[in-house]
Amino acid sequence: MMLWRVQAVIDIESEEENPMIVNRTENFEEDLLGKVVSTEEEAYNLYNSYATRTGFSVRSGQKRYNTKKVLRQFSYFCSKEGFRLDSDPSEVSMANKLETRTGCEARIRFAFQNDNGMWKVSHFVYEHNHELAMPEERQFLRSNRKVSEAHLGVIKTMMDAGIRTTNTYSYLSEEVGGSQNVGFTKRDCYNVVNKEKMVMIEAGDAQSLINLFKRKQAEDPMFFYTVQVDQENQMTNFFWRDGRSRIDYDCFGDVVVFDTTYRTNRYNMICAPFVGVNHHWKNVLFGCAFLLDEKTDSFIWLFETFLESMGGRKPKTIFTDQCQAMANGIEKVFPGVCHRLCSWHISQNAARNLGSYYGNPEFNHMFNKCLQGYCETELEFQSTWDDLLAKFNLTGNQWLKTLYSLRAKWCPVFSQHIFTAKIKSSQRSESTNNVFHQMSTKTMSLTQFVHHYDKQAEKMRSSELEESFRCNQGLSSRIAKSSGLMNHAATVYTRKIFKLFEKEFVDSLGVMMHEVGSDGTIHSFELNEEGHKRVYIVQLNSLNCSISCSCKMFESMGLLCRHTLRVLNVKCWSQIPKQYILKRWTKDANKGLEASEHGELLQTKGKSSVTLRRNTLMRTAYDVLTKASETENTTRIALQKLREIAGLIEKEMIKSKGEVNAKIHDSLDDCNATTFDETPVQNPSCVRPKGISNARLKSVMEKRRRKTSKDIVSSRKAKQPSSIGPSYNSSHAPLSSNFLHPDGVPMSTNINNHVYPAISLLTTNGHAYLPPSNQVQELFMLGNLDSF
Repeated sequence: MMLWRVQAVIDIESEEENPMIVNRTENFEEDLLGKVVSTEEEAYNLYNSYATRTGFSVRSGQKRYNTKKVLRQFSYFCSKEGFRLDSDPSEVSMANKLETRTGCEARIRFAFQNDNGMWKVSHFVYEHNHELAMPEERQFLRSNRKVSEAHLGVIKTMMDAGIRTTNTYSYLSEEVGGSQNVGFTKRDCYNVVNKEKMVMIEAGDAQSLINLFKRKQAEDPMFFYTVQVDQENQMTNFFWRDGRSRIDYDCFGDVVVFDTTYRTNRYNMICAPFVGVNHHWKNVLFGCAFLLDEKTDSFIWLFETFLESMGGRKPKTIFTDQCQAMANGIEKVFPGVCHRLCSWHISQNAARNLGSYYGNPEFNHMFNKCLQGYCETELEFQSTWDDLLAKFNLTGNQWLKTLYSLRAKWCPVFSQHIFTAKIKSSQRSESTNNVFHQMSTKTMSLTQFVHHYDKQAEKMRSSELEESFRCNQGLSSRIAKSSGLMNHAATVYTRKIFKLFEKEFVDSLGVMMHEVGSDGTIHSFELNEEGHKRVYIVQLNSLNCSISCSCKMFESMGLLCRHTLRVLNVKCWSQIPKQYILKRWTKDANKGLEASEHGELLQTKGKSSVTLRRNTLMRTAYDVLTKASETENTTRIALQKLREIAGLIEKEMIKSKGEVNAKIHDSLDDCNATTFDETPVQNPSCVRPKGISNARLKSVMEKRRRKTSKDIVSSRKAKQPSSIGPSYNSSHAPLSSNFLHPDGVPMSTNINNHVYPAISLLTTNGHAYLPPSNQVQELFMLGNLDSF
């Protein structure tokens, strides 16, 4: 057997014959026999440092105790010591694993010294029977790879910020001058990230999510959440919003955009954010939900929950895509609210259903005139629509018939008197949803998604704060100074809204005006824009300073149009009438509510005190260490002081460790543990997306094969979908999971040997009931279960 001797005496001839061996034994004259250490950890560091310099890895060995079970000896071995036990040939994972053991005898033993209470090296074998690692390879030795606390803090911070693991490792490598100086490999970095993710959901994804919501509610009294489960205690739907979302809704909740575009998690649940528009014309989050399906019952539950979380205040207008189940839910929960359909979705559907017609420029002009609100009156819309059908012979097109029946929900001319903030599609919601979709993956847990949601919400609110600062610091434009109306608008409106107002004011200069009537108080004007034949009617009441226009821009947008501005400018008005300054567009839109008693709490909510302290220390230390690195003397001083600081901190941490652990344990008990009366919520079942199958792709011959009678019978079997059960929310205890049928038949039992789909459950005294079995069977045979 060939031995690689640590203490080998190498003469000149062997050095010339095998210079590779000399390079690996340049530090081999070191002898650890007789070395003394004070702790077991110090002993390991001594041998591991020696192993790193030599080129091998270390693992723990035997420990020996006396009769009183007091440790007397312990050893460390070379990682290639011994041989692996023979494994079962059927265990493929073990069979494919490479053999790394060589029976190496290199080791070290420490024995306890009674006279001084220290540990002394009593036995040291330095001979290896395997090749040692080259200097450039020693970074990969297992015992030499360790993620330090400092690196772990950086990794956690970047993980919370949504930075990819590979970019995190690249940053750490750049900081220390290369991956060989990091102290661990990229795979180790991925393992650390995965471990942190598993810790995040160690109680199960669903239960960990509820625990997270409980902690958030403890930090923010205005936080609201509701979780719905089925009869198997599996999570089905959930909704949450924080305190700041409630404040934003109080200010900007007159228009809500709701969309269910993406499934952005491992369960293929539907991500459904509620989005609004703030006074800077930017998106603002009112809350978010995850749904297991897109059924009417699910939407009714969600809309009722959303309404409850917002104190029962309904929006004026809600925008959605073209979904009948969603429309049914809105009709029941939001009666009287203007329901508008997404014009972008209608355009996409038109391209699919109208084929070559949609590529015709003349057809597009007429169709978009109806869709985008270019028709002034309902009569003009009807005339344009009839001309479109007649000209392109589309009178019998079923899709256009259905679209026409819904015209009140998508054509602006039918809702000119309703405030819509000039939103014509749900692309605002889609853009917000797309942000979450880009940063999430199909393997992301729900708990992780909520963390990412919080980060994105924080970014959006920071952007709003910056824009508010710019509004307060900005000065009026030159045009604003030349006009009283413009100067007043620049004073009250935000920058973005002022730009919209400025455009209307400039365009008003090209509007021709004729006064057609006056009784001394009410003045009537006819106006038409230069180059256009359409006439607009404006009425001005000089007594109460009211003004109106037939274009209805103020009613739908909340800003005066170019026609009314033309009249006010000619009549030498220097200020906008106060009743026409909508507070939601002003600089002070949320001033009173943001400075509430919860203001300070909301600003610091979600930020760990540990993270804040670490960031403060890192900023201070970075400035000091940057200066210290300029010369060798200052570097030496900095290292000396850092070692002193490290020693003091270590002593303080040992002293206060027990107290800190006790406090942490007491504070988290109520948030992380379920009570005796609460059964842990199970993870939701994975929903297969529409049009996507996980089955193996069939060949052409398999597709041509005709179905057998067995296949036909199998395809007719009904599958029982997951039902919707009781809810957990932030203000009510969980309902009982004891589900019974009125006839005394448990829900898990097949009634009359048939499996029936789950029907909406009515909870009474903490129990859920189904309708009588004879009614269920009758409706099931008729295929009419919507009656329930």
